[in-house]
Amino acid sequence: MGRPRTPLLDRERITTTALELVDEQGDFSVPQIARRLGTQTASVYHHVDGRDGIVELLRERVCDAIDGGTLDRDPWDAAMAAWARSYRAAFAAHPRTIPLLTTSPVRAPKVLLQYERAVGLLLDAGFALPDVMPVIIALENLVLGSALDMAAPEAMWELADETATPRLAGALAAIGDGRADAAFELALAGYLAHCRKLLNTP
Repeated sequence: MGRPRTPLLDRERITTTALELVDEQGDFSVPQIARRLGTQTASVYHHVDGRDGIVELLRERVCDAIDGGTLDRDPWDAAMAAWARSYRAAFAAHPRTIPLLTTSPVRAPKVLLQYERAVGLLLDAGFALPDVMPVIIALENLVLGSALDMAAPEAMWELADETATPRLAGALAAIGDGRADAAFELALAGYLAHCRKLLNTP
């Protein structure tokens, strides 16, 4: 028999399968990937650099959905706001990857290049070098926390007796739909205001 025209196993299929597993159960194992693809565990290892290599493939796949072009906008704060919204949307689509990816060092070259662009944007805007990474990391904390919030139930507070907590009941009724979006935009505005102040502080 000749070789199949479409390879039975490649990095793309391994990444897709790993992402499906993480979306379903919050983690993956290489034997699980092999079983789902109908192959041997050793065959998977032939295409990737172990579990860590698959984690970086997952990082690249999720981050491919972030619009890096937002970092070319002007002024810098508009660029960071647009990047934050795109970043949030990418991870909100796969929130269960967040614990996995935030506990592993970033190695994927494509992702590192996006960080390089963000650093360049902030340096060109005039931020002091020691402030650059705290500004980026703070934005990530905001974005990833909000992405997890988007995966939470819209009604996160269940009031069995509204008379016991009338102010809370009123506040919950007042916000209506879009709780996560409203909270994110509030936090983003506060973050950017602080960064502007930081930039203008001698």
